[in-house]
Amino acid sequence: MITVSLILLPLIAGLLALFIKTEQVKRFALFATLAQLALTVFAFVELKNNASSKLLSFNADWIRSMGIHFNVSMDGISMVLVLLTSLLLPFIVLSSFNKERENASVFYSLMLLMQMALVGVFTAMDGFLFYIFWELALIPIYFICLMWGSSAEKSAGAITFKFFLYTLVGSLFMLVGLIYLYQHTGGMNAAFTEFVPKSFEISALYKAGASLTLAQQSFVFWMFFLAFAIKMPIFPFHTWQPDTYVSAPTQGTMLLSGIMLKMGTYGLLRWLLPLVPAGVQEWMHLAIALSVIGIIYASCLAIVQKDFKRLIAYSSIAHVGLISAGIFSLNIQGLQGGLIQMFAHGISVVGLFFIADIILSRTNTRQISSLGGIRNIEPQFALLFLIILLSSVALPLTSGFVGEFLLINGIYQYNAYAATFAGLTVILGAVYMLRSYQSVMLGETNAATSTFARLTSNEKIVLIPLVILTIALGVYPKPLMEIAEPALQNILQIAGIAK
Repeated sequence: MITVSLILLPLIAGLLALFIKTEQVKRFALFATLAQLALTVFAFVELKNNASSKLLSFNADWIRSMGIHFNVSMDGISMVLVLLTSLLLPFIVLSSFNKERENASVFYSLMLLMQMALVGVFTAMDGFLFYIFWELALIPIYFICLMWGSSAEKSAGAITFKFFLYTLVGSLFMLVGLIYLYQHTGGMNAAFTEFVPKSFEISALYKAGASLTLAQQSFVFWMFFLAFAIKMPIFPFHTWQPDTYVSAPTQGTMLLSGIMLKMGTYGLLRWLLPLVPAGVQEWMHLAIALSVIGIIYASCLAIVQKDFKRLIAYSSIAHVGLISAGIFSLNIQGLQGGLIQMFAHGISVVGLFFIADIILSRTNTRQISSLGGIRNIEPQFALLFLIILLSSVALPLTSGFVGEFLLINGIYQYNAYAATFAGLTVILGAVYMLRSYQSVMLGETNAATSTFARLTSNEKIVLIPLVILTIALGVYPKPLMEIAEPALQNILQIAGIAK
C-alpha cells in the first residue's frame, strides 16, 4: 500500500492545488512534496529491511477481460528512481519561490500531477498501466512548457509542439510493441492441463518475449527502443531536446532533465533488456554505437555554445549517451553505473539549471561572453557552482564520479575501443564546463555582473543541500548500490545473461 500511497498523494495534492489561492499554493506544494519525500524514505527503509515486504506491492484486477491489472511494486531499481523523484521535487518547487507566475495554482498542480505520473512509470508492473503513466507524464510537462515557456529564437509553441510530437510518436511505437507481446501471452501451459488467459502483467510479457523468434524479438526491440531513445534522448533522436530545454521555464527544464529523461533509461533496464533478450543481443552493438556517437557529438556542440543553458542541455545528451551505452554493455557494472548515474545526473543537472536561472535573473543574459567576475562579488555562489560543476565532470569524491567510473568499466568489458571513445565525455566535459565557469565566474566584472546580488536564503536552501548530496553520494554510494544490486542481477538473470 505504500506504493499506491506514493501515487495517490501527489495526485490528490495536485487536484487540491487548483483550488488554493496564489499566495498559499507555493507552500502547499512544498508541503506535499516534503510529505512525499518522507513517505519515500519510509519505503526505502522498509525495502532495505525486508525486500519482500507486502507493503511495497499492490495488485488488483483492473480490466479483467483483457488481463489488465493495477499492479504496482518497488524493488531496488524502482526505489532509486522514486527516491530521485521525491528528492528533487521539493528543490524544484523551492526554486520557484522567488518568482511570481500567472495561474500559479495551475503551475504547481501540474508539477504535482507530473510527480504522480513519474512515480507510476517507475513502479508499474503491468504493461498497459506502464503505458498509461508514460503518457500521463507527458501532459503536465507539455502545458508547463507551453504556458510558461519563452524563447528569443523560435516560437515557444512550435518548440513545445515538436517535443510533444516526437515523444507521442515514440509512445505509439511502444504501444505497438506492447500489443504485439500481449497477443503472444496466454495459451496452454507447459503441461497442457490449463488454458492461461492473455495478460499485460510484466511476468507474462517477459515470458512471451523470450518465446519469440529472433526476427520477432528484433521487431519488438525497435518498437520499445525508439520510444526510449526519443525520451532520453540519444543520437539521432535528440533534435527536440536543446530547444525544449532552453525555452521551458526553469522548473520545467529541471523536471525534463532531472527526472523525465530517466523514464527512457529506466525503460531500458526494466522493460527492454528482459523482454527481448535475443533482440537486445542482436542490436546492442548498434545501440552502443549510437550512444557513443551521441556522447562525442553533443560534447563537441556543447564546447561551441554561447548560451549557458543550451550548453547544459547538450551536456545532458552526452551524459545520457554514456548511461545508455553502459546499460547495453550487459554486465552488472554497466547496469549499476547506469542507475547510480541517473541519480547523480539528476542532482547535478537540477543544480546547474538553477544556477543558470540565478545568473539570468541578476544579469538578464545567459550569454557566456557577456558575463565574468561574479566570484569577486559572490564567492559563496562561486564555490557552490564549482562543486556542482565538478560533479558534472566526474571529479572523484563527487556523485558524478561513481556512476561514470562504473559505466566506463562496464563498457570496457564490452569493448575497449568503445570505452575509449565513451570516456571522452570526461575530457570533453571538463573542457566545456571548466571553460564556461572561467568565463562566467572569474576575471573582471563588467556592466552585466558588477551589480550581481547576493544569494537569497531561499536560493541557499536549494543549492547547499544539492552540494551536500553531491559530496555524500560521491563519498558513500553504498546504500544506493546495495539496494539496487539484487534487482539488477535479477534483470540480467531474466535476460539470460547473468555471469
